[in-house]
Parts: sequence; C-alpha cells; structure tokens
Amino acid sequence: MLSFHNGSVEIAFIDEGEGEPIVLVHGFGSTAGTNWVYPGWVSALTKAGRRVVALDNRGHGASSKLYDRAEYSLDIMAGDVRALMDHLNIERADIMGYSLGSRISCRVALHHPERLRSLIIGGLGYGLIEGGGPGEDVAVALEAPSLEDVTDPMGRMFRAFADQTRSDRRALVACLRGSRQWLTPEQAASIKLPTLIAVGTKDDVGGSAEKLHQIMTHAEVLDIPDRDHMRAVGDRVYKEGVLAFLARQG
Repeated sequence: MLSFHNGSVEIAFIDEGEGEPIVLVHGFGSTAGTNWVYPGWVSALTKAGRRVVALDNRGHGASSKLYDRAEYSLDIMAGDVRALMDHLNIERADIMGYSLGSRISCRVALHHPERLRSLIIGGLGYGLIEGGGPGEDVAVALEAPSLEDVTDPMGRMFRAFADQTRSDRRALVACLRGSRQWLTPEQAASIKLPTLIAVGTKDDVGGSAEKLHQIMTHAEVLDIPDRDHMRAVGDRVYKEGVLAFLARQG
C-alpha cells in the first residue's frame, strides 16, 4: 500500500485504475483490503472505468494506531478522507462507505459537499441517526482475554472478526468509543447529494434503510436480499446496484 501523513498520523491507501474517482471508506474493524479488495469491489469498479482510492482508517490495517479516543471523532476521521483527496489532487469524487465508513462519508458530505459528486451509504440505515451497531458491549468484547470469554452475540461477532483480521484491539476500542456520534434528522435531511442507501434485508446492525429514506427523501434505496451486515459487503446485487447508480450520475 501507499501512504501519506495527515499531521502526525500515517494513513495507508490504495490508488488503482483510471477515470472518474471514487473513494471507498471501510467499516469498523475492517481494512481497505478486507472490505473492498477481497470482495471484488476494486476489480469491479476499475473494470467499469473508475479510479478507485481506498484508505485504511486510522487505527486500522496499515495506518497509525492511536489509543486516545479523542483521536477518533467522526469529523477527525472525515478529515483523513479529505486530506487524502488533497494529497492525490482529487477535487471532487464519488464516495462509498460501509457501516462506520458510511458515517464518516456522511460527515464529508455534510461539511464539504462541494468535494463530492455522490454518496453511497452502505450497511447503514436509520442507525445513522438513532445509533445502534457496535457499542460498549463490543468494546468490552474486544478487551476480553479471549473469544471464549465473550457471551454477547454482537460482541462475539466483532471480536471474532478482529481476531481473524489480527487487528490491534486496543486501537479499535479507542476508535469505537471515540466515534459514536450520530447525525440529527435535520443534518441528514440537509445532505442533498445524489445518494444511494444500500442495506442487507437481514442486517440487524445498521438499522432500517427505508426509515432513513423517509428523512433523506431524495435518496434511492437498494435492498440487498437475504444478507446480514457482514455478508452483504461482497454481494452481487450490491455491486450491480452501485455500478448502475454511478452510471446514472454521468
């Protein structure tokens, strides 16, 4: 991977393909590779004639590990995305996040809409506003001595994922506790970019896509059939829906 520094924080990223740029922002506990490369997103987008930029969020993957929760506010993490675009001289791009990455992407859209052509909110519905998703139970699970010590179902899911990806669990705990900010309904409604909300129909983490659509009435909804939060990421319906949405943006 390539890397640059946003202040003292090193951010690792990939930059592949040519054409209109799209920035991909992965979910909590994941990486650019796990969220976007291995499930075939980078390949699908570059084959469709897109330049694909995907970063490892701070605290994740090959990027700097920080242990102070104050370093992980959503606005700070959105600042990493903007700094990466500046580093690559990308004035304007489409952006797609997944789960935590969607909350980060929405912060870019809220504060710097002039930098974006469109917004794709993956793996997140009304949880953007009402919260939900990984919370303190997951933080406790990440701090547990082993997976066998975790009884909370969502905690077990995220702890197993962190162990599988050999993540820095201490950094993830700081990220989790520092990034739990939500948009108000008024803030979500103020985002007027072309928007796609894509959530698995069996996703019990991200919240209702249709309920978010009632706030972001200009957005389109893409239901990912029979997929939960983890299994929706690489789904064919998801990919085809996103490629069609991007094609409609011109």
